[in-house]
Amino acid sequence: MIAVEYANLIKKLVTPAGFAAPARLTHDDIEARALTRADLADDVRGINASLELIRRTRGGGGGWPEEPVTEEYNFVDAVWHELEFRDGTSFTYAVYGPDGYLGCAYLYPMGRRTQLTPELMGYDVDVSFWVTPDGYERGYYEKLHAGLQRWLADEFPFWRPYWSNRELPG
Repeated sequence: MIAVEYANLIKKLVTPAGFAAPARLTHDDIEARALTRADLADDVRGINASLELIRRTRGGGGGWPEEPVTEEYNFVDAVWHELEFRDGTSFTYAVYGPDGYLGCAYLYPMGRRTQLTPELMGYDVDVSFWVTPDGYERGYYEKLHAGLQRWLADEFPFWRPYWSNRELPG
């Protein structure tokens, strides 16, 4: 019998032929749109203002963020997310509310953010998200979670999401 080393595997996102992830999603007064370079300045400010909250709620999967990010660093990250969205290998959304940038939401293949185990093989997408401290105080963490639940049910072909945030709304 061959032993499988799950810790080194990434389970590809499986979508139907021709599936195109929505570039824009709405729920209540929030809008999530595919993260692009156009979100760079908002994203850098949001990340840097939210380091501790991201670590507490989303967790530091993959070691991110370890420190404040620069625009140069985050530009590469934004382009990488754009390419993955285009290719359908992961889907990252910048999230905005009526007062501006709120945070990000991620739909990753299993094993990319969370180390894969035999138990996690039954899930088809790793879902995580974060919001800024102001957004958190105003209830947008819970609202984004509810929006993600609805979007996963209505807009995506994933049937069993794994929520990898450390803190999830009750």
